[in-house]
Amino acid sequence: MPAERLLPTTEAEDLLKLTREIARDELAPLAAQHEDQARFPRERFRLLGRSGLLGLPYPERWGGAGLPYEVYLQVVEEIAAAWMSVGVGLSVHTMSCYPLAERGTDEQRDRFLPDMLGGDLLGAYALSESHAGSDAAALSTRARRDGDDYVVTGTKAWITHGGQADFYTTMVRTSDDGSRGISCLLVDAATPGLSAAPPERKMGLTGSTTAQMLFDGARVSADRLLGAEGEGFKLALDALNSGRLGIAACAVGLAQAALDEAVAYARQRTQFGRSIIDFQGVEFLLADMAAAVESARATYLEAARRRDRGLPFVRQAAIAKLVATDAAMRVTTDAVQVLGGAGYTRDFPVERYLREAKVTQIFEGTNQIQRVVIARQLKGR
Repeated sequence: MPAERLLPTTEAEDLLKLTREIARDELAPLAAQHEDQARFPRERFRLLGRSGLLGLPYPERWGGAGLPYEVYLQVVEEIAAAWMSVGVGLSVHTMSCYPLAERGTDEQRDRFLPDMLGGDLLGAYALSESHAGSDAAALSTRARRDGDDYVVTGTKAWITHGGQADFYTTMVRTSDDGSRGISCLLVDAATPGLSAAPPERKMGLTGSTTAQMLFDGARVSADRLLGAEGEGFKLALDALNSGRLGIAACAVGLAQAALDEAVAYARQRTQFGRSIIDFQGVEFLLADMAAAVESARATYLEAARRRDRGLPFVRQAAIAKLVATDAAMRVTTDAVQVLGGAGYTRDFPVERYLREAKVTQIFEGTNQIQRVVIARQLKGR
C-alpha cells in the first residue's frame, strides 16, 4: 500500500492522488505484458504529458508546473512502483530537458519546451560512449562547425529511449581541450545521418529500449547549441546530479512494490497451520525491508529539499542514489526469498523487480562512482 507522505500543499496532495490513479489504472495492468514482450510504452508517456506529469519541475511559462523537486520525485516514485520502465523513462526525459530549460535561450525554450513537457516530444540523454562511461570527459563524438551547422560523427552508447526518442540531448566534442572542449546539442531524431543500432538485450527493464546512437556526418543546425561552446560538460554533470535523485526515487518505488508484494504473499501463505508472516524469520526479514525502504525515501527527500532551497546537494544526491539503489537490490532479493519457489517464477512480479533493481546500481553513475563523488565532496574538491 502507498506510504504516507507529508506534502507541502494541498495541490501537491491532489497531484499525488492523480498519479496513484494513473499508476493503478493505466500503468500497472500493462507492465508485465509489455516487459515480457519488450514493448516500448510510448503512449504511456503521451498520457503522462496530457496529465501534466512530464514537466513538473519546470516553469509554467513553457507548460511545466513549477513544482518543487520534493514533489516531483514522489510522483516518480509512485510511477516506478507501478511500472519501473515508465518511472525511469520519466526521470530520463526530465533530465533530457534540463540543459534546454537551464541554458537555452528564450527563443529555443519557446520553440521546443512546450512540446517536450506536453508529451508530444520524448527525450533521450546522450552522454555515454562505449569507452567513456564512468569517465564521461573522455567522450570522442565530435561536432565540427561547417557554416551554419555542426557535422557530428561518433557513437553514443547505452542510450535510454535510443531509437524511440524524438530528440537527443547530446554531448559532443567541439575542441580538444579536455572537459572544457565539450558542448551540448539538441538533436532531432529525424536528423539525416543519425540512426539507432539494434536494441541491447537486457536482463531487466526490457520495456525500456536501450541502444547505441550512430552519428555519421549528421548535420545539426548551430541554433541547436545549448549554452556556449565548452559548457556541455558542466551542463551534463548538473543534469546528472538531479537525474540521480530521479533514479533514487525510482529505486524506492521499486523496493516499495517488492515489499508490498512480499507482505501480501506472507499474509495469505500458510505453513504449519498459520500465515508465514507470523513466523519470526519472515517478520524480521519484512521489518528490515521496510526499514530499508523508509530510510532510502527519507534520504532522497532530504536531498531534494536541499535542491529546492538552493543549497549544495551534489553529495546528498550521490548518497541518495547509492543508498536507494543498494536498498532496492536488497529488498527485491529478500522479496523473492519471502515468496520462496513462487518468487523465482514469472507468476509473481518479484523476479522481475529483482532483475530491474540491478541496473539502478549501474546507470546515472555506478555506485562505485557515487562513492568517488561523495569522497571528493568530503575532501572539498
